[in-house]
Amino acid sequence: MQSYPIDPPQRLLMGPGPINADPRVLRAMSAQLVGQYDPAMTAYMTETMELYRGVFRTANEATLLVDGTSRAGIEAALVSLIEPGDRVLVPIFGRFGHLLREIAERCGAEVHVVEREWGTVFIPAEIETAILSSKPKILAIVHGDTSTTLAQPLDEVGAICAKHGVLIYTDTTASLGGNEFETDAWGVDVATAGLQKCLAGPSGSAPITLSAAAVDVINRRKSIEAGIRSEGDAVLASPIRSNYFDLAMIMDYWGPKRLNHHTEATTMLYGARECARILIEEGIPEAIERHRLHGSAMVAGLVGLGFDLFGDQSVRMNNVVGVEIPSGIDGDGARATMLSDYGIEIGTSFGPLHGRVWRIGTMGYNARRDTVLTTLAALEQVLRRGGVAVTAGSGVGSALDFYGS
Repeated sequence: MQSYPIDPPQRLLMGPGPINADPRVLRAMSAQLVGQYDPAMTAYMTETMELYRGVFRTANEATLLVDGTSRAGIEAALVSLIEPGDRVLVPIFGRFGHLLREIAERCGAEVHVVEREWGTVFIPAEIETAILSSKPKILAIVHGDTSTTLAQPLDEVGAICAKHGVLIYTDTTASLGGNEFETDAWGVDVATAGLQKCLAGPSGSAPITLSAAAVDVINRRKSIEAGIRSEGDAVLASPIRSNYFDLAMIMDYWGPKRLNHHTEATTMLYGARECARILIEEGIPEAIERHRLHGSAMVAGLVGLGFDLFGDQSVRMNNVVGVEIPSGIDGDGARATMLSDYGIEIGTSFGPLHGRVWRIGTMGYNARRDTVLTTLAALEQVLRRGGVAVTAGSGVGSALDFYGS
């Protein structure tokens, strides 16, 4: 079998993620490797920690990267926090709440669940009632769930958790960098993310930040593996149940001890550092406003094309919108046409929304005026060829009117 150099087709990724990476991130990732304890490398690690404190809006010392996709960050957080038998409360309003539930169960937690219909979110009082009923050690909740395109308001939830002695973990993979998120001001103990959405990078590195309270819980479970153990290091009979995702050792790797836990994914660190550097250079409020502007223009254009929007629009994420697929249109066939004829990818949906809703993203490097207008123009033609009566130019025109206003 003959193989050839990789030459991916040209695509405009306007689904719920991943998106096209910022060229500056790809350039950073082409840099040469250095040793994991080279002073240059440890300096990059330290710089990356400080940059992500700015992205997460936190002063947490324990702000670093977990090597792996965004799910690696989720699993590292939960397996390091949860001891078998701990009570964990998971409010579910979309697909990724179910993921948190499954990971917590695999960690041996006694999981309690409250659910909301997809397309809605919880009010703080509902979460507090569930906390009073289940008395959990940890509340695990998604901030922005791309499966429903909605963001769960958390500005009051952290204070509720603090009042009842509950740690709060949240998955911000889909929301961080494009929507307001305030780790410290909202009282969030642990938050994890990924690069492939609003942070404008590739999947493969999971930023994480941990409060002092969360670090204390994890460090009480610290057990250093035999091959790198020093005299006096902790050894527990029941350690954190993953070596790779053991945040107690990972924090020592990133910290002054420089514990030889793993070899850092150097190229991914270069990329993650550049994602954060670009965001901080732009300004977090400015990046959020850019996502709001272009996301809202996309919504205006979709409404102009006659789409019905899915879900509670008062809590829609800035960076992704769900629309009901028009009657008579083959949803998967139309998406395939968008890809084959125009090189544009939009998203399908999961579970109860599959075949009913498309998800269209405007995020990261693709949160731009030209991508919005190009996507709307192509979508109009696909709808017309599918037999949907659409006024010519209505989508692009509505978006341009929004920009003009």
